[in-house]
Amino acid sequence: MSASRTGVSMDISTPDNADLAALLRGWLRPDEAPAAPEKKATSSGLPLPLSYVGDDGARAGVFPYARGISQRMYHDELWVMGMYSGYASPKETNARFRALLEAGQTGLSIALDLPTQIGIDSDDPSAAGEVGKVGVPINSVEDILTLLDGLPLHQIRQMRSTCNAIGPIFASFVIVALEELGIKPTTFRLFLQNDPLKEFSSRGTWIFPPGPSTRFAVDAVEYFAKHYPSWQPIQFCGYHIRDVGGTAIQEVAVATANGIAYLDEARRRGVDIASIADSLFLFLSSGVDIFEEAAKFRAARSLWARLLNERYGVPREKAAIKIFSYTLGGALTAREPHNNIVRVAYEALAAILGGVQTLATSSWDEAHSLPSEEAAHLALRTQQILAAEAGVTKVVDPLGGSHYVEALTRRLENEITRYTVELLEHGGAIKVIESGFLTKELADSAFRDHQEIARGERQVVGVNFKPSNQPIPATMPFVAPAGTTQEAVGGLLRVRKNRDARRWAAALESLRISAREGANTMPALIEAARARASIGEITSALASVFGRNASTVEYGVPIERQA
Repeated sequence: MSASRTGVSMDISTPDNADLAALLRGWLRPDEAPAAPEKKATSSGLPLPLSYVGDDGARAGVFPYARGISQRMYHDELWVMGMYSGYASPKETNARFRALLEAGQTGLSIALDLPTQIGIDSDDPSAAGEVGKVGVPINSVEDILTLLDGLPLHQIRQMRSTCNAIGPIFASFVIVALEELGIKPTTFRLFLQNDPLKEFSSRGTWIFPPGPSTRFAVDAVEYFAKHYPSWQPIQFCGYHIRDVGGTAIQEVAVATANGIAYLDEARRRGVDIASIADSLFLFLSSGVDIFEEAAKFRAARSLWARLLNERYGVPREKAAIKIFSYTLGGALTAREPHNNIVRVAYEALAAILGGVQTLATSSWDEAHSLPSEEAAHLALRTQQILAAEAGVTKVVDPLGGSHYVEALTRRLENEITRYTVELLEHGGAIKVIESGFLTKELADSAFRDHQEIARGERQVVGVNFKPSNQPIPATMPFVAPAGTTQEAVGGLLRVRKNRDARRWAAALESLRISAREGANTMPALIEAARARASIGEITSALASVFGRNASTVEYGVPIERQA
């Protein structure tokens, strides 16, 4: 008998620990630790294998690559980490890049201002109010030289830019800048977005009509294949399709249809697609729906492996397409913007679980303005924490074998293929743009998405789910620092004053002739860059041959005007 605190006596039965231990011991499974474990282990010290082989024998590094492009994936090398950065002027952007590189960033992603993206100079009247507003103005090679000045280029695994309509022009500026800096191109890797087709249905920064735009983009593909095989000349971009309201299925399908258009043109020119397969990238978003997004990346790899192998004759062992992902900016909210820190972390996690090769993370304040330095730093740290602390890189394809994820991967691949077929049956990438079919499809998808949120069928925390009474933080539209336009225009005027006028004029005439005769324009573009032709002058020379696209679409009916 024993006394409780209340003075009431009660019997307490003591369990037989020996019997209980014997019971639990019977539950133990044979030791599942690998015979020769990798150096990776859980935080408890449990050794981990490199990867797990599925019941069907599927594993990473094996066609069709749903589980990853290589057998070791992040065990050999982490993904390239980069922030989309460009600010006011080449000098200011150089300073931002220095800070990010010092913090451990391994890739540069150059945000260009709107005038640069559509090929007009900073002193063009139509550029008023836009110079340096959403990125850095690049008027000539001199601006690239300022942008790269003093940067530790040896530690940069990749330099990329959202240059779509001007992709080959931007490449020519970089090539000449590297020449003048004495940097061997083989020690540097340029990564162009260079996908003008998706501009017509998403971002809108087009210059030339769809047909000439495709031809111009492939000039870089063909030229890089011959002269810079380690560079990446193009991304098949679905990100912006998703960001304007497309579904994950539409995102990959449109990128696939566009990719087919570029590769068909390259093959028509005699480019061996197998020789450039290693440089090809899909550019896809990563949204908050972790499992669908991870499965989407797996499905996209599988679809593209089959496409490269069966349509373009790429051997199976070379048919693993790489993926560049950016966390989905459209998922960020202006209300309770600090919630975006959590959203971006989950989006980045989905991309890593899906096995991407390059990842850029949005900054939490992007729903209001260009990222602050503090927010960009935190976005980089988000990736680093996932890589170093979260344990998601210790095993290749950690979601592999999940009944849910495997089934979702198969279903997504099937639906993406189905929608790609629909786009092809409507004429392919160029025709669905010219007819207005794709614009209407994406508008309908965006409207459905908006209606689901408005009706509360899809919950967005802090917006239509448990909204707070906190007002949206008051923010002023970003205004480039005083003197930004003057600085850009002043630099451009100095370039024009100091260049050799005869060499400049001859270079632009040679460019017009190349475009008119259907030759690859890259050699003439490089010479124009050396002669210090500006981006606006080069674009005007090309437009005199290609024309300018000035089409609009109303209710799916195309209205064509040539300006």
